Amino acid sequence: MADEPLVLGIETSCDETGVGIVHGTTLLADAVASSVDEHARFGGVVPEVASRAHLEAMVPTIQRALKDAGVTAKDLDGISVTAGPGLAGALLVGVSAAKAYAYALGKPLYGVNHLASHICVDQLEHGKLPEPTMALLVSGGHSSLLLSTDITSDVRPLGATIDDAAGEAFDKIARVLNLGFPGGPVIDRYAKEGDPAAIAFPRGLTGPRDPAYDFSFSGLKTSVARWIEAKRAIGEDVPVRDVSASFQEAVVDVLTRKAVRACKDEGVDHLMIGGGVAANSRLRALAEERCERAGIRLRVPRPKLCTDNGAMVAALGAEMVARGRQPSSWDLSADSSLPVTETHVPGHHHHDHDHVHEVSKENLYS
Repeated sequence: MADEPLVLGIETSCDETGVGIVHGTTLLADAVASSVDEHARFGGVVPEVASRAHLEAMVPTIQRALKDAGVTAKDLDGISVTAGPGLAGALLVGVSAAKAYAYALGKPLYGVNHLASHICVDQLEHGKLPEPTMALLVSGGHSSLLLSTDITSDVRPLGATIDDAAGEAFDKIARVLNLGFPGGPVIDRYAKEGDPAAIAFPRGLTGPRDPAYDFSFSGLKTSVARWIEAKRAIGEDVPVRDVSASFQEAVVDVLTRKAVRACKDEGVDHLMIGGGVAANSRLRALAEERCERAGIRLRVPRPKLCTDNGAMVAALGAEMVARGRQPSSWDLSADSSLPVTETHVPGHHHHDHDHVHEVSKENLYS
């Protein structure tokens, strides 16, 4: 088996059609087609719109990735695809495409976990992940603290959001402030000119009896919205920059505090931060500061690799091939709530007979 596997990864869990090509831990191509503009007028991602956009973007995005990487489809050692978690219809498009390509090319198929992929992508930036690694994943759909001793087979959830994910809170506050969608980048921008200590917004689940590693942003979101409404009710201008900075500080304060605490409690000296919200400049700065003080090495991929992309799926696929993990079977299906403990969806043991009859009978969309 090749020392450095060449793997193509497909990511369609939400509104980005991502196709990445990775050689071992080296990124060769990262092609993305986003449908974010099509969702903006609805103020959030519409699953049906996303699925249709993936369908239209899939083949051109794969062709662009192959061209960028300077390889042909026949050169690949495997195809990996996000099998979950994510939007069911959107995931199906990716899984179906991956099956079709893998089947047509006679290559092994790996259905992998979206969250584990967000951790693994850091290998493309900072080399092999240390084992164990603590990971804080924060995005529009997820806020989780995960302990990974082997990214291909052992990821343990220590804590997660019990209501809104951090990214959702950013989107909702941006909407209340009339700043548009998505909310993350625009709040980050306004916050740079505001005072993070201007307004004392609540820090969710930080009391002595609260679960140490779980997150809650719903109360914070309500508190910020009420504060804004109260200002508007008495006819005062809302200080958008100060609200943005104070809200953002409340989010990243809790995220970084809990992540550093988990590292200390588990005796882990590495923290990796990933997911779309990891592109936030204040989260990066505060994490850097607190990790340095605690003697923890911080690893954060560049912003483009933090948001959903195909490279992260290819990175985890390459690791699966390199470690000899079992490929998925042709009846792989998308699982919108795939637990993070399932880093990939291995195959059933089939007899080594030809799959043609089976595939045509069940159709590639099973």
